[in-house]
Amino acid sequence: MILGGLDVGTTGCKIALYNENAEYLTTYYKEYDIIRKNGQHEIDFNDVKNGVLSLLKQATSEYQIDALGITSFGETFTMLDENDNILVPSMLYTDPRGEEECKYIIELFGEEKLSLLTGTKPHSMYSISKILWWKNNKPEIYAKCKRILLGEDFIVYTLTGNPQIDYSLAARTGMFDIEKKCYYEEGFQKLGVDINLLSKAVPTGAIAGTVTEEVKQFLGITYDITIVNGGHDQIGGMIGARIFSTDSAMDGTGTVECIPVVLDKKPDDAKIYSYGYSVVPYIGDYYACYALSYTGGATLKWFRDNFAELENKQAEEAGKNVYAQLDNASPEGPTGILVLPHFSGAATPYMDNDSKAAFVGITLETSKYDLYKALMEGTSYEMLLNFNMMKSMTGQIQEIRATGGGATSDLWLQIKADILNTDITALDCKEVGSAGTVALTGVAMGIWNTLEEAVDKLVKVRKIFHPDPETSKAYETYYKKYENLYKAIKSL
Repeated sequence: MILGGLDVGTTGCKIALYNENAEYLTTYYKEYDIIRKNGQHEIDFNDVKNGVLSLLKQATSEYQIDALGITSFGETFTMLDENDNILVPSMLYTDPRGEEECKYIIELFGEEKLSLLTGTKPHSMYSISKILWWKNNKPEIYAKCKRILLGEDFIVYTLTGNPQIDYSLAARTGMFDIEKKCYYEEGFQKLGVDINLLSKAVPTGAIAGTVTEEVKQFLGITYDITIVNGGHDQIGGMIGARIFSTDSAMDGTGTVECIPVVLDKKPDDAKIYSYGYSVVPYIGDYYACYALSYTGGATLKWFRDNFAELENKQAEEAGKNVYAQLDNASPEGPTGILVLPHFSGAATPYMDNDSKAAFVGITLETSKYDLYKALMEGTSYEMLLNFNMMKSMTGQIQEIRATGGGATSDLWLQIKADILNTDITALDCKEVGSAGTVALTGVAMGIWNTLEEAVDKLVKVRKIFHPDPETSKAYETYYKKYENLYKAIKSL
């Protein structure tokens, strides 16, 4: 039996395939474009649909896929008419439209009440604000809308004809009761939005059905492919990283750094949402809480592109990784430089889009390699800041499992272990999110009994980084200064 994990992202989609023995087979990838013009940020779900179908056709031409789990990015939705035609391009979560509608939602329900109920502080990024924008500003288009679908359920519906969305992604609409695990019906009524436009909410890992005859014909197959709801992409990553208890957390370092943790109950303190943290239903009765930094790996890419032209050229000529070369040139021990890594504004816990990055503590003896390492330290200080803010909910974190491109740097992982004074586990898996989706799919198909069993087979540990007591103590001194850095810079 061959299982696939389909990850639908904002700039492309990919399918990773595994067999029933949890052996990795291959990954297929298809890119599509984001539309940015006149200050608006959009994606055409026709491109997403065509990308997924062409990718699936390529995969089924080489393998007989028995089951496919679907995971996707959050918040962004498409609207279909009565004939299932896409009405308009879709606003991405970064699109500024919906801000006035968000203010209205806050006035109508109250920020604290809605945050505690939905697990999200009202914001224009969430689906409900942008649904209202269409209703208020383009009523002629909204009147034609017969379905509202996010990424996951759009693809599930495209493949099976069954519109269903899992709890974790439904929570990204901003109008979902995370405790009762259903849409906030009274909220939709007060806003004048038909709740039936949205897909049925189901548990993460639920079977949606098999692909339609029309899809089979397009793919050129005669057999059935079972489709499984895999959830929000961060949930796929958490499962793939084996984050199933409150004493472990994931550090997903790509362009953005996301730090999800597991909660055993829904937070009852609205203050946590004021810092920008959001909570979604996880597996069983657990919840997942997201912390976020807008610039994780993006900071090192910025350094590479602007200050490491020579190293980049040398690495290309030698066929080597430029980051590994920069790692090797970095100095021993703490740099003593504090970097506020707000290159794209500040996410949690400040939620300040106007915040800027800053370097503090540079002297005439500072080299570019000091700055490079200081960027790794700064992002790690920001990570510790978030963990300390979430301590009241999570308890003591004993292990952090690292995923994404940042998890390939042993230097960065050791810095994180020393600054957080916690073991950092690097995973030997390129597609952790897809592996998590495959784990969900395999359990749904009865191949594995539990997610823990599935992940243990699918994802192996590459290396564990233990904190060095002396280095951790030195970093603690600098972190105490870092805690005051944002406030000092903000005042200027």
